[in-house]
Amino acid sequence: MTYLGERKAVLSGKLSLCEGRGRYESTLGSTMEEAAVELPVLLIYELDPSWTPTERKEAAREGCRLGCAMRRQGHSVKFLPVCDGDLPGALSAFDPCEVLVFNWCEGLPGVERSEPLVAETLERLRFTYTGSSGETLKLSYDKPHVKRLLGSRRIPTPRWKLLRSPDAGGWDVFPAIVKPAWEHCSIGVDAGAVVCDRAELEERAAYVLEKHRQPALVEDFVDGREFHVPLWGNEDVEVLPTVEMDFSAFADVHQRLCSYDAKFVPESEAYRKITSHVPARLTAEELAELESVSRAAYLALECRDYGRIDVRLRDGVFYVIDVNPNADISADASMALAAGKVGYCYGAMGSRVVQMAAQRHVQNLAPHQ
Repeated sequence: MTYLGERKAVLSGKLSLCEGRGRYESTLGSTMEEAAVELPVLLIYELDPSWTPTERKEAAREGCRLGCAMRRQGHSVKFLPVCDGDLPGALSAFDPCEVLVFNWCEGLPGVERSEPLVAETLERLRFTYTGSSGETLKLSYDKPHVKRLLGSRRIPTPRWKLLRSPDAGGWDVFPAIVKPAWEHCSIGVDAGAVVCDRAELEERAAYVLEKHRQPALVEDFVDGREFHVPLWGNEDVEVLPTVEMDFSAFADVHQRLCSYDAKFVPESEAYRKITSHVPARLTAEELAELESVSRAAYLALECRDYGRIDVRLRDGVFYVIDVNPNADISADASMALAAGKVGYCYGAMGSRVVQMAAQRHVQNLAPHQ
């Protein structure tokens, strides 16, 4: 699912669905590129029967768009929409030794928080797949665990506290933001999530506890510039051009954030008025620091192949506010837009991800591996 300013990024030109690889020459080497192209790609994506016809049509269209773009790069691509919770059954017709799975499945229909389960199932069935491991995906849903991990690596992240009751205890930092502790994709985040005093904090915490049936995470709300930083790679991690979110249309602190509506509801004011800039407007020194912090967060969570780090800037400090190891790779999302800025057309971007995953495939591993 593609969200907000990623659809509306301020770019000097449009993303190309080109026939060629783009201007950028891969650092993985021609031998690995050839091996990746020779491996048939099985593109799996979620197609939930409970979605509206329009949503299902859009998901199928986006899957076809990526697969066809990779075909133009020379890949053999088959499509596998996942329409129910039986992923092993859907995969039963395929041999793990003969295909590489492009995992674009954000969950199993009818199974809550099942994004990690998709990767775990692929691992159990011995399929090589693109993207992060099930362990990393599961960790990304546990926001308190992520915060502790970042803190242990001395990676700046806003001050936080886990609330298992509405009582705010000794919390005294405002404005603050309150969100579900175990969710993703800004679920439970709206203008009401930003609170400016203890009474608002305790009211919102009670709402999260009742509505989402999980603890509430309260954080210092960094009311500053926000950056979405796409990265890819494994041994050598490359930071792609940064996307800056522009909240200048809003004077109210409650609205200066990427809420669920801002990401996924086109008719909402936030979706329409929050824009973005690629590349972000930063000095060379600021950019170097932002890239250093983002790379450290990517490595701390052991992201694989690609990911996105969301960061806010205040008083010269870049604070990591979210780590997304399964970033959206739709043609109009920040990952593809940033890759386009360094010379990758959409199909070449997909091909680069396949090349990285292909290094883990049984056909390309040395006997001792």
